This record gives sequence, C-alpha cells and structure tokens, in this order.
Amino acid sequence: MKFNLLAAAVVAFAGAAHAQTLTTEKDKTSYAVGMHFGGMVAQNIPDVKNETNVALLMKGFEAALTGAKTQLTDAEKQTLLTAFGAKLQEKQTAKAKADMEKNAAEGTKFLTENKKKAGVKTTASGLQYQVITMGKGAIPKETNTVKVHYSGKLLNGTEFDSSYKRNQPAEFPLNGVIKGWTEGLQLMPAGSKFKFFIPEGLAYGENAPPNIGPKQTLVFEVELLEVK
Repeated sequence: MKFNLLAAAVVAFAGAAHAQTLTTEKDKTSYAVGMHFGGMVAQNIPDVKNETNVALLMKGFEAALTGAKTQLTDAEKQTLLTAFGAKLQEKQTAKAKADMEKNAAEGTKFLTENKKKAGVKTTASGLQYQVITMGKGAIPKETNTVKVHYSGKLLNGTEFDSSYKRNQPAEFPLNGVIKGWTEGLQLMPAGSKFKFFIPEGLAYGENAPPNIGPKQTLVFEVELLEVK
C-alpha cells in the first residue's frame, strides 16, 4: 500500500485552518494544495479519520514543516509507516474478498430467478438474454467490428456506462470486449435491441473497474446499429 506522509500531513494542516477566510491569493492557493493532497489521502487511506489520530498527525506535520525536534527518529517513522501500510493492505484485501463473495452470491441468486422469467433465454455458457426488438440485418461474427448503442447497469440499478448519455455510439471489434458481449452480439441481426444478463465469469470477474466492482453480474441493453 502506497502511503504518502506528506499528503496526510498537508490535509491535516488544511483541516486545522478550515475556519479561516480565503482572502488573498496565497490563502486560496494554500487551501487548494490542502484539497489536492486531501484527495490523495482519501484514495490511499480508506476511512482516514478512524485510521489515524488527526490531532497528532497535525503535530507531526508542524514539526516536520518548521524543523522542530520530532518525537520519533526517521528510522522509527519508517518502521511505523511500513507497518501501517501493511495493515491497510490487509484490510483492503479482506474487504475485496468479502465484496467478491457478496457480489458472486447475489449474481448467482439473481440469475437463478431471472432465467425463469418469460422471454429470458439462457445459452450453454450461462449468458441470459431477452429480445426487445429483432432486426433483419447482418449477424456479426467474432472477427467483425460492430457499431452499437448501449447502457450498462449493476443489479442494484446503478448505471455505470451509457453510450446514449454520451450521444455517441460505440464502435469496436467484437473479439475485443467481454465474453458476454462477444457471444451475445453474435445472436443479434443488425437493427436488433437485446437485453443481456451477463454472469461475472463472462463479464469482468475479479478484475473489474472500480465503478463496477469484482465479480458483478451485469445487465446491458444493447442496440446493434451496424456490422462492419
């Protein structure tokens, strides 16, 4: 776990001065620096307020900034930071494991119930789909490039991506996306609109982007505009 002591110190210092009025350019710049490093700390130290004693963190910052005598040697500081980083890494690993188990269980439960619904079909791989509109155009092969409009949601309804909102269709080689898309779009003639329910093993699995999360079952509405 990367731990930026300067970042933690600066955000603590900024916190101490939060009641001051930002009058001069120097005041505003100082506050902006605090905001910047505060964001870095939030990324590197989850729940920073509970993981550190902010009052003592501020004292450490002040001592280092002014050159005053510190209560720890450099060697002691480094030993403590190394141990702290290991602790944070252990907590993050445990949380990631718990999230994966939770997401996988929720996905399995959802798919088990969803496949019983009228109009939902399940392929041999476990991909589930529902035809919204069936087109009459060309059916893509894995080696084709396709042009699509789509929206993607988590099981809780959170939308994590949408070409509709960008007002810009996506274009990509069909063999360069998640397995659920590669398989699913080969079922669609151009002009079709399908809804896909994609198991985590055919989606991003453990290596999902942060806005999706590990082992998430995903729901996509996909409109195949063109096969190239």
